[in-house]
Amino acid sequence: MLDLRRFTGRELRLTDKLVEFNWGFLLLLVLIASIGFAMLYSVAEGSFSPWAYRQALRFAAGVCILLIAAMIDLRLWMRLAYPLYGVALAMLVAVEVVGMTGMGAQRWLNLGFVQIQPSEIMKVTLLMALARYFHGLTLDEVSRLRNLVIPVALIAAPVGLVVLQPDLGTAILLIASGAILLFAAGLRWRYFILSGALVLAAVPVVWGRLHDYQKNRVFTFLDPERDPLGTGYHILQSKIALGAGGVFGKGFMEGTQSQLNFLPEKHTDFIFTMLGEELGLAGGLVLLALYFIVLMFSLNVAMQCRNQFGRLLAIGVSMTFFLYVFINTAMVMGLLPVVGVPLPLVSYGGTAMLSLMFAFGLLMSVHIHRNVEISRGPSAFW
Repeated sequence: MLDLRRFTGRELRLTDKLVEFNWGFLLLLVLIASIGFAMLYSVAEGSFSPWAYRQALRFAAGVCILLIAAMIDLRLWMRLAYPLYGVALAMLVAVEVVGMTGMGAQRWLNLGFVQIQPSEIMKVTLLMALARYFHGLTLDEVSRLRNLVIPVALIAAPVGLVVLQPDLGTAILLIASGAILLFAAGLRWRYFILSGALVLAAVPVVWGRLHDYQKNRVFTFLDPERDPLGTGYHILQSKIALGAGGVFGKGFMEGTQSQLNFLPEKHTDFIFTMLGEELGLAGGLVLLALYFIVLMFSLNVAMQCRNQFGRLLAIGVSMTFFLYVFINTAMVMGLLPVVGVPLPLVSYGGTAMLSLMFAFGLLMSVHIHRNVEISRGPSAFW
């Protein structure tokens, strides 16, 4: 059991935490989410139903989750890191047994009153578990081979289960998030170079095990016009819509590609394309600028934190958020293969929204408890 006496500094009261809470950051998230509500309103041809209304309710629930997570002591989150990871892993196993199938993949659990996607929850709990593990290691200990067995296992277990769903995009995100935590913890470069060489060597084997639709995504990425009415349809329509938007767009609810349903998945993965068509390059840059401010604030939280667990957790949340934005926007522009990654706070989706708001709640907890010192002795492992 974690001994709170090992921590120094005055204990923060609720009023202290409310003062320390960065309300400007929350306002920034509200602004980004509001852009999403507007786009979902436009997708439904000027109606709050079926998407904008539900998305607003989910965001409101997400704000409550963020506030609660932010007020909870960071030391308690550190203590809960492994149990929460275990719960998320158990849910991924449950997906394999009793999961729901949709769009060719078995990714959801039906809890009766709500359907959840455990892989989205794992993205956050994996960061917590890795941050806690590396908190207990010194910089020299991080690169010892025997100390890498546990973090590699923490990453490999959910990646293997997610690949079976199959959800290659989320698996790649989990690997990337884990690699970022390893780098931030101080793992030496030679391990990354060796891992890169192993990945290149494994490409022929992995390619042979990919599903046909996954191979087609790569072929389509390399040559979208090889099947313009089939596998290349999504990305070709996306490029047409972005190009048609020009600098200032066609106007709110005036996008022909999106309003006439030429643009597929416009309320989820391709919602940035719809924004680009209706609000143009200017609208897209405004949204990216807001994302950039979120990223800079998150990284600043990591730099200001005095304990390793909080610092690593903030870096993990920051860079995972960046990966979401980068992969989604690059995907809809045809710069990366289509892998089904949502645009944070804007794409329609329940579990992704709530998981991200929980992650931001953890980030805010790090900010509030940035001056708390946490022992890094061996007992910090457990």
